[in-house]
Amino acid sequence: MSDHYRFGIVAGERSGDILGASLILALRRHFPNAKFIGVGGSEMLALGCESLSSIDRLSVMGFVEPLCRLPELLILREKLKRRFLAERIDAFIGIDYPVFNLSLAKTLKNRGLKTIHFVSPSVWAYREKRVFSIKKSIDLMLTLFPFETDIYRKHKIKAECVGHPLADKLSSESRCYNYRAQLGIPSDQTVVALLPGSRVDEVNRLAPVFFETALQALQKYPKLKFLIPFSNPETHLRLKSHMVRLSIVAGEQFTLINDSHAVLSASDFVFTASGTATLEAMFMRKPMVICYKMAPISYLIGSRLLKVPYIGLPNILAGEKIVPEYIQKEVTTTALLGELDEYMSGVQSFYELLIKYEEIHEGLRGGASEKAASEIFRLVSQV
Repeated sequence: MSDHYRFGIVAGERSGDILGASLILALRRHFPNAKFIGVGGSEMLALGCESLSSIDRLSVMGFVEPLCRLPELLILREKLKRRFLAERIDAFIGIDYPVFNLSLAKTLKNRGLKTIHFVSPSVWAYREKRVFSIKKSIDLMLTLFPFETDIYRKHKIKAECVGHPLADKLSSESRCYNYRAQLGIPSDQTVVALLPGSRVDEVNRLAPVFFETALQALQKYPKLKFLIPFSNPETHLRLKSHMVRLSIVAGEQFTLINDSHAVLSASDFVFTASGTATLEAMFMRKPMVICYKMAPISYLIGSRLLKVPYIGLPNILAGEKIVPEYIQKEVTTTALLGELDEYMSGVQSFYELLIKYEEIHEGLRGGASEKAASEIFRLVSQV
């Protein structure tokens, strides 16, 4: 075997960048001198990944919104394909971002390259027939959750559940780290985390209602503190813009921080967009409210295709609604303030919720990145 392996790797957003960085570290234990080329964020770049585009250019959600960027995305896909073929990569690893990555994977697989997809598309939730196209695109599917492998194996697609890297990363030790002291927050002050998303369009839809809820909450609970993480300079600017519009001044009661883990660790209660942040909050053992808003036409399309009763990962993994979730027009200041009132009243016990959190966390913990790297090593090593 050659010592100089080359991998194409593409992550489409912040959560994918975190997964990609963890995977690169694990792959280097098998391939010490490996070269990684593709698209990544700051964490992947810090590990030497060469990115042919800013990851922020890929960060767009919905069914209709990506169409606005279609010409740019097609040019990037062609650029990546040419580079990967010129480099004669040993395998292509698409991390989430399925429409773009599976399309690129199909082209590369047709040219004889080995292809892997890390993070299953939600074929179990809607558009199950996508599995036929996926079969033509990949040699290996690496899933985060145990229930996801069945549909692939039924269609004779090699799939392995590796668990979730965040379940390993966010251990009891990281939960105990005293971010409150680091941020100068008294131990007896109630802290609410506001996580309106890692993409600009998510922030634009959820930040206004989150901030308006916070302002109303302060009228009832003047000692509350709100922490708001941001994932990149663009979302930071959008958050500040929404704060300015509502005459919110960053400082004593509203603090912007470039670290979602620190925010969640220091918080008591969480309002969050649906997505990976819900897992982070669960692994950190935080009571939360999940919110989801898309462009109206994207939601109209998506809601007709959806086959599962919940949109929040904690609820999907539990098989029941263990945390509140609000969708589209349900996301109102009245609804969110009602949830915060219930928490602040101290009437509700979170003991049963924490037990559910622990059960789900244990099921996803166990060296996800190492397992994923081992599966990729086996695939690449096949002659």
